[in-house]
Amino acid sequence: MVVNKKEEVAIEGTTSGFNASTFLKETKEELDKVVWPGRQQLLSESAGVLLMITLSASLIYLADNFLRWASGQIFG
Repeated sequence: MVVNKKEEVAIEGTTSGFNASTFLKETKEELDKVVWPGRQQLLSESAGVLLMITLSASLIYLADNFLRWASGQIFG
């Protein structure tokens, strides 16, 4: 029977229980692969997110006030 590497890992993973030291080692290996943003990129993307939140909240606020005014005119 031919078994590839993925199947071997899956078979080994199902037969063994949880191992905290292996988990922590693999977690560290994965975190070493992460490309963390620089300070400038972090600040510019955070500013973009805050701007979009502000614009979305303003649009919702204006739509809410318009619909409140319109329903007051209709039912009022």
